[in-house]
Amino acid sequence: MKRSDLTEKLLDIKREKGWSWKHICEKIGGYSEVLIVGAILGQMKLTKPQAANAGELFGLSKSEVAMLNETPMRGEGTPMPPTDPLIYRFYELVMINGPAWKALIEEEYGDGIMSAIDFDMVMERLPNPKGDRVKITMSGKFLPYKYYGACGNVPEYGFKEG
Repeated sequence: MKRSDLTEKLLDIKREKGWSWKHICEKIGGYSEVLIVGAILGQMKLTKPQAANAGELFGLSKSEVAMLNETPMRGEGTPMPPTDPLIYRFYELVMINGPAWKALIEEEYGDGIMSAIDFDMVMERLPNPKGDRVKITMSGKFLPYKYYGACGNVPEYGFKEG
């Protein structure tokens, strides 16, 4: 069985049972809803205890439970640019705001990146009389670039110079 087949099986069970993502996340436990849903959709990995919880919830085989604990091929199946309108809006946010985010981060922190590995994300619904708003808070560790072969008084990392 391929990971994409397992994803389809899990989504079929979710539909048949009428489960919400919130219900599934509560039963699996231990991580944010974004990460657990990402794992069900084949983009993230669950810990062994979480995979066991998912196996019990969905009635999975030993092999399927093990697959939920394997590192997936992330990003597989999403065309670039994305064609789904909601996912495309995130892509559009990065295309339009990315250069400004980059400039501001580099000015504040130095030459480096925001980690998508050492990373947290929270999604909240903000009630608003003109239409509810989606609030997404992302927090990633700053990782400075390493300058190879640095010696003497030359900085090894791209931290902001004082």
